[in-house]
Amino acid sequence: MKIAVRIVLPLLACFIVSQSLAQRKLIDKYLSNEKDTTRNGRFIVLPGLAYAQETGFEFGLVGMYAFYTAKDDTLTRSSSVSGVVTFTTKKQTNLKFQADVWSPQNKYHYLSEIRYKNFPFNFYGVGDATHATDKDVLVQQLIRLYGEVEKKITSHYYTGISTDYQHYQYTDKVAGGIYDVPNPSFTGRDGGNVWYWGLSQIIDTRNTNTYTTKGTYVKLNYSYAPGFFGGDNFTGSFIKLDFRTFAQLKPKLVLGINVNYQALQGSNAPFYLMPQLGNDQMMRGYYTGRYRDKNLMAAQAELRYRFFSRLGIVGFAGAGNIYGIRKFDIGRLKPSYGAGLRYFFDIDRDLSVRFDYGIGEKRPGEKRQTGFYVSIAEAF
Repeated sequence: MKIAVRIVLPLLACFIVSQSLAQRKLIDKYLSNEKDTTRNGRFIVLPGLAYAQETGFEFGLVGMYAFYTAKDDTLTRSSSVSGVVTFTTKKQTNLKFQADVWSPQNKYHYLSEIRYKNFPFNFYGVGDATHATDKDVLVQQLIRLYGEVEKKITSHYYTGISTDYQHYQYTDKVAGGIYDVPNPSFTGRDGGNVWYWGLSQIIDTRNTNTYTTKGTYVKLNYSYAPGFFGGDNFTGSFIKLDFRTFAQLKPKLVLGINVNYQALQGSNAPFYLMPQLGNDQMMRGYYTGRYRDKNLMAAQAELRYRFFSRLGIVGFAGAGNIYGIRKFDIGRLKPSYGAGLRYFFDIDRDLSVRFDYGIGEKRPGEKRQTGFYVSIAEAF
């Protein structure tokens, strides 16, 4: 018995010490205000759980791995690989993997996405005056393969090339809704294929690509989809402009402004390629796809106050709309405003988990549109 006690007690002591050290490391990793000068990679995983009538229970994981391609070069920007994996009790799947990699000295910037989605969504039609009562639940099967390479030409100027393949297929869960009613405003009910080839021009003077406090970012992308697939598949172009600028008003207070423009041009423009108003980055508070059309214009401003290295709050406000054949009408702008909380899980790279609540318009006879978002990294 004495021999057993002599063996067990040291083992128990080692276990307690190891657990205490592990807990201390975990606390230091996610709660300490001290930075990690080793510039090692950082990994975070968040659980996902939701319920909706059309999906049943949805469960899965959201994760990100952040790293530097050159640890000894403090000017090399933070890179990341992220993923979303969710499943539902009604056998639906959502898989998305993205990479955002900066080479040493930021000479090259690589972007990629692989996505498979077999998931229901609410379809309301096309235009900026759709009605909640027209909601028609569709099941979308999406496959996307995207890649882009940007090369530094001068200290703040990049040029890039991209390729983007997308496959869409749709099933109407309940026949007889707005999706089945003939309407010349949208085509592509059976889905289709598109393959874009694009050219980008970028000006980037930001001090960092994660939590920017000063500088400007402008990216103009022109993509063309030739008639590879024939038939009723889309042939034409897609133009995107992303403008961001930041100013540090006080040591802990930052103002960010973001303007976004998108235009789909060409024959047989299908509804599934049309710009959609509302997501967790721009026009927060609107269900993605509630409003869609061939053109989109939106702008927002965000005040960020980081009162501790680990915690911050934001307030945001903006306006935007989609439009088709008619010209952009400033009188039809839709509002977007709200607030959010930031927890910085990596203070070395200024990477955050954000919790945002956005508020949109209130249409006659409908509830005010709102949205709650939990995401990794800043909105812009």
